[in-house]
Amino acid sequence: MNAEGGKKIRHILVIDDDVDLCALLKDYLQSEGFGFACAYLGSEGLKLLNSRAYDIVILDVMLPEQDGFDVLREIRSISNVPVVMLSAKGDQIDKVVGLEIGADDYICKPFDARELLARLKAVLRRSGDSKARPARNVDTLADLELCRESLSVKIAGADVYLTNVEFSLLDQLISCAGKKISSEQLSVNVLGRGYTSFDRSLSVHISRLRHKLGPYPDGRERIKTLRNEGYMYIYPQNDFTEETP
Repeated sequence: MNAEGGKKIRHILVIDDDVDLCALLKDYLQSEGFGFACAYLGSEGLKLLNSRAYDIVILDVMLPEQDGFDVLREIRSISNVPVVMLSAKGDQIDKVVGLEIGADDYICKPFDARELLARLKAVLRRSGDSKARPARNVDTLADLELCRESLSVKIAGADVYLTNVEFSLLDQLISCAGKKISSEQLSVNVLGRGYTSFDRSLSVHISRLRHKLGPYPDGRERIKTLRNEGYMYIYPQNDFTEETP
């Protein structure tokens, strides 16, 4: 706990082989009230992650010995800790790969420290808000059950593993099931930033969520894409003809 006001200190683990960048991030993030740890290799970062609980991980893609994508796969096999990926590459393919593996957000180097801080706070806010839900707050829709207390989702009684972003997206969608929710609203409420057509983050997260949930027993998709408008979580009896990509 922080001595000032009893606020909880959020602990960040940075996995990046850039020694100078780690030093800069340490000074900046500690000045913003965060606890800080750094590892220069993926294997070292995984050991630290296994040794104590961190609130969020900043993970570089270009690491020696083992790249960030492989490290992220290992992290996701043991933890749902929020992960923000860093990369010197501006290639959209790298961004999509990171998000598909399970990253919560992605930012390219060089970046503004204030932008990184805003992204970190948005990811932490999503995680913290979900954990602060009141007890026994459950939504049931057909064969799906979402419990905000335990951050768990079941389909026909079987557990479905979701990242924090995917859980927040599903929470938003089923809260207004049968109604359109705009891409802008989802992006602001879940990703913490406005929506642009050039940013594929939202569509990638939706695609992963759709894949994990699977279709209804009658073969229909649960999440309908409304082209150039947004998305809708549909009821199994709803009839529609528009194709969902």
